[in-house]
Amino acid sequence: MPRNRRPQDREEKREEIVTAAQSLFLHDGYDSTSMGRIAKNAGVTSNTIYWYFQDKDELLVAVLDRLLTGALATYAEIADLGLNDRLLWVVDQLEQLHGLVNTVHSRAPLSPAVETWHTGFHQLADALFAADLRSAGATEADLATMAAIGTFVIEGLLTHRRDEAGKRAVIDMLVDSLTAVPVRRERG
Repeated sequence: MPRNRRPQDREEKREEIVTAAQSLFLHDGYDSTSMGRIAKNAGVTSNTIYWYFQDKDELLVAVLDRLLTGALATYAEIADLGLNDRLLWVVDQLEQLHGLVNTVHSRAPLSPAVETWHTGFHQLADALFAADLRSAGATEADLATMAAIGTFVIEGLLTHRRDEAGKRAVIDMLVDSLTAVPVRRERG
């Protein structure tokens, strides 16, 4: 008896839609890309997209998941680089995706799907950064604050562009200050 290939075909079609959306979102921007254009580029009807995705935000999340999966694979490959170089790589990757970064920040307050993705992304980024800081000797009590400082610096570099030397100087100062021998201050 022949196997039913429908589940495979469905996944392939979904990937074609995500590929088309990713290309258009990156090239033309989220707001300038209609579902009709995505459908045309994917070789499907507009209605077909809604069999796979509830709305454009859910499709955006699928694109973001795909990009994040690729970035995490590359990040694992550069694990032997120093923290400074890995953070510079992160900044460079986010700069290349600046349109989508801006879209996520503008859509998150309006879309529960995008907000959930954004929150999860920050939790993942904080966990990765905290693991690096822990390896460098940071105290557990300081990890959350240190990770937040790292996030603020990276987001600052995205909104206040620097040349390569300027980015390097900022990242080097960040890493040096966060990985120095910890001096625990009393809070109160």
